[in-house]
Amino acid sequence: MRPDLTRRAVAEFVGTAFLVAVVIGSGIAAQRLSPGDVGLQLFENAAATAAGLIAIILAIGPVSGAHLNPLVSLADAAFGGLDRRELVAYVPAQIAGGMGGAIVANLMFSLPAVEWSTKTRSGGGLWLAEAVATGGLLLVVFGVARSGRSSVAPFAVGAYIGAAYWFTASTSFANPAVTIARAFSNTFAGIEPSSVPAFVAFQVVGAAVAVVLVRYLYPDVRAVAGDIIVPPIEAVASTVPEILYVCIHNAGRSVAAAVLTDHYARGRVHVRSAGSQPGSGVNVAVAQVLRERGLDPDKEFPKPLTAEAARAADVIITMGCGDACPFYPGTRYLDWELTDPAGKTVEEVRPIIEHIDERVRQLLAELLGEPVA
Repeated sequence: MRPDLTRRAVAEFVGTAFLVAVVIGSGIAAQRLSPGDVGLQLFENAAATAAGLIAIILAIGPVSGAHLNPLVSLADAAFGGLDRRELVAYVPAQIAGGMGGAIVANLMFSLPAVEWSTKTRSGGGLWLAEAVATGGLLLVVFGVARSGRSSVAPFAVGAYIGAAYWFTASTSFANPAVTIARAFSNTFAGIEPSSVPAFVAFQVVGAAVAVVLVRYLYPDVRAVAGDIIVPPIEAVASTVPEILYVCIHNAGRSVAAAVLTDHYARGRVHVRSAGSQPGSGVNVAVAQVLRERGLDPDKEFPKPLTAEAARAADVIITMGCGDACPFYPGTRYLDWELTDPAGKTVEEVRPIIEHIDERVRQLLAELLGEPVA
């Protein structure tokens, strides 16, 4: 269970406030430290923003996922990662946090709390740049989540934003909450209030295009929507056992074991699967046999084995992953000798799935202390 919604909304408020304080504060500092050199000012602003964003995501992510951006939250809701109630809590918290961060940044540098920017940012090139910057950001966020490498998400997002400061004509606002907040400061990072609506409108356009593209590139993206940008931790230490199934391609045996475990456990365990050399998709014969049993294999897809997943597991079940099988002291390991279903017909796969079914029910009966059927 995730932390309660109030705590997550507060985390989004605080995280967005710090993000805007970094953006505006570093812009003020750059302007004062490097007067007359706009290129150096931009470099300093971009470097501070990228580094600050990484740190903020690492700090806030375990609570709320560290969206820090209404369009990230809207896209996540479109894929099922947030429900309407959560979205209604996240977006106002992000906007309010951004405005609060702008005020704090101004005050830190002995400026008026609110000083409306007079920096006009308008024109087709800038608007296109905002659409590109926002679309690219969402592709990075959801692409990293789909790859199963949530541990690198803060660094990927920070690196992208740092780069987008330079390769987009608008210096990559890419965030309605940040855009609105930057109108509160008549400094290097500011934007005139009259320029804000068009920026936000084209950010929305970029986000809409990105949602369509993400859905096309990653048809199973809904399976990882809850892990955006990084997976929130549980509110308290969980007593639910964590099982990790590992095979070579994470396309057959481990997928079947994960689906069967999820079916029999009914939420009493948390299950993951991974592969030492992830394949391109779930084994067709395995998927068909699972569907014959009334199970849904579509939420599974090949994922790379990560140290993060291995460390989180209470039990790791290996299925022929060879030297790439993980080993962490204190974790229980079981090795199941199972025939690889790769290249086999549906008729040949059925007994393999039956064997996996028996192993899964035995394991769950042991972990849960009761027979499983």
